[in-house]
Amino acid sequence: QLLESGGGSVQAGGSLRLSCVASGYTYASYCVAWFRQAPGKEREGVATIDSNEITNYADSVKGRFTISQDTAKNTYYLQMNSLKSEDTAMYYCAADEGPWGVYCGGGYQPRRSDFPDWGQGTQVNVSS
Repeated sequence: QLLESGGGSVQAGGSLRLSCVASGYTYASYCVAWFRQAPGKEREGVATIDSNEITNYADSVKGRFTISQDTAKNTYYLQMNSLKSEDTAMYYCAADEGPWGVYCGGGYQPRRSDFPDWGQGTQVNVSS
């Protein structure tokens, strides 16, 4: 199970930190991703982190967003700085685990179909 929080409304240039609490996962290897979906648009991958702490970012958020994890708390974060109006979307946490799970090492570009587990989403609104 994945539970996101931390969304809200912020002005352009501001910051938000999203959290995703994971429960029920048992494998040592995993991949956690943040996706987002704006109205009328496809769901797109924003960032990923794997059990080796390798991270990947979409070009649109590189240098502004940071994905991280606190394994003791089973919590994954997306720190979003210098927010822009085009960052407005519903943000989803997604995960896969296990030796046959998705490999999201360096260079991986997340695909929605790679992740079986999803949270309910948290809304981010950025006003210009």
